[in-house]
Parts: sequence; C-alpha cells; structure tokens
Amino acid sequence: MKPVISVIAPVYNEKDSLNELYRRVSEVMNSQLDTWELVLVDDGSTDGSTEMMRELAKQDGRVRPVIFARNFGHQIAVSAGMAYSRGDAVVIIDADLQDPPEVILELMAKWREGYEVVYATRSEREGESGFKLLTASLFYRLIYRITDIKIPMNTGDFRLLDRKVVDLMNAMPEHNRFLRGMSAWVGFRQIGVPYKRAARFAGSSKYPLKKMIKLALNAITGFSYLPLQLANWIGFIAVGASLLLLIAIIILRIVGSAWLAGQAVWLILGLFLGGVQLICLGILGEYIGRIYDEVRGRPLYVVSEAPSDES
Repeated sequence: MKPVISVIAPVYNEKDSLNELYRRVSEVMNSQLDTWELVLVDDGSTDGSTEMMRELAKQDGRVRPVIFARNFGHQIAVSAGMAYSRGDAVVIIDADLQDPPEVILELMAKWREGYEVVYATRSEREGESGFKLLTASLFYRLIYRITDIKIPMNTGDFRLLDRKVVDLMNAMPEHNRFLRGMSAWVGFRQIGVPYKRAARFAGSSKYPLKKMIKLALNAITGFSYLPLQLANWIGFIAVGASLLLLIAIIILRIVGSAWLAGQAVWLILGLFLGGVQLICLGILGEYIGRIYDEVRGRPLYVVSEAPSDES
C-alpha cells in the first residue's frame, strides 16, 4: 500500500542515533497513520551505520535503506531520499535528532490545511557554541538578503513537502544543490512552524564551518547574480579611482610636488589592482565551475543498494 508520508533521513556515521531515530519516528507516525515509510540514505558511512540500517529494514518493512557507493554530501543524500520516496508528502529530518520527530505532527497538520510546503523555523537552538550560533545567524541573514528568492530565516532542511513539490524538485537537475532555496523557488502555499531545536542525541556535527561555507556558496551562486554584479562594480570603482589618481598626479607634477613620486606607491597600487582582478576572476571561476559540473552530465549520486518500489 502506498504510504501517506515518507520520512527522509540522510545518514553519515550516525550509528548511535539510528535506533532512537527509528523508535521516535515510529511512535509519532503510528499515532496518526497506518501507512508511512522511513527512507534512510547512507551517505558513505564507515562506523557501522550501514549494517544497522539493514537490520532495521529486516525488522520493519517500512524502513527503506538507500546506500550510496561513497560519500556524496548531505544535500545529495536528501535528494536521493526524495527520488526513492513514495508518499503523498515527504518530511526531511536529520538523523541526529536535533530536529525532534514529534514536530512532524505539527507539519502534517498544516499540510492537511492545504499548505504544500511547511518549513520548521528554529526559535531556539540547544547545545551549540556561540561561534556556531554566530556563523549560522550570519549565514541565514546573508542568504536572505542577497538571493533572488526570499528563503525564510532560521530554517534548515527540516520541512514537509507535498508530492507535487517533491516531483518538481526531483526534476531539477542541478548538481550544486541548495534544497531549502529550491523548495522556496517552486512557490505554492508555504508556511512556517516554530520549534525548539534540540542538542545532538549522540556524536558530533557533520556540518563544520567548511561545509557551511560550501553550502553558502551553493546558495549564493544558485540563486543570485550579485557576486557577478559586484565584480563589475569593483571594476568600475577601480577604473574611477585610477582616473582620479592620474588627475591628482598630473596636478602634483604641474605644481612641482614630489608626493606620490616613489616606486613604493606604484607597487602598492599594482598589488591592489592585481588583487581586485584575482577576486573578480575567482567569482567568475565559481560560476564557471558550476556550469562545468552541469555540462558533464554525471549522475547526482551512485547507489550500491536500494529498495525496489514493491518492497
């Protein structure tokens, strides 16, 4: 029987959380539905999570493990889960239980009211350092201000998506994916549900600063032309400043002043302009690299083991 709700959880070295995740998701879903499924996407785990997922699938046929051939990243793992999901709606949740499964009931309530995208908004965040909170806040504010679409503040990937939204997102072929931006881009009726984000149940964060920066770059380059426009503005400013400097030097020569006559000044100016050019080339390179990813036409991920539609 087709499930009403598919719960998708990307898994990367979350062995200590999997049993608790399954228990809490089962408890929540069984209280409301007869038909549901839990799609666990193993993103190249090396801690025994893969074997635990297989065991859960043997114990409960509603658990559907999708196992990657290697690590492809969180956003790709969620995308794979969406591709293998069968429910009328899909809930995306983290395996570390920072997103409480109990909030799914509130997301479902809004879905039944007719909303196609119900995103969970973090009103509080437990167990995170001041640095993490600061960088997260800067990340969300930056994305909100410079992207072409309005992505809700303080929201992660924890959300419910109607099947029509899932089908549209599955049809989007881009490799450098920013799912919360994609779900905002499709439109439809959207609403937020506030919740308190919990501390990790076990293990350590799989989203360090390096991955946050990469995610931010995917968001910016995928949904904004501002960096390219900024490079253009920097070029005009540099040209304008150079012309003003040239005029100043001519005037100083006329009046016989030796100011700005040393080689050090020209060396500094040369380094400055060279730095501006390299920054602009770097911005162009980010966009060109993403174009290259798309034109190669490689698959988003490689699956070594997945359930059949009949299972």
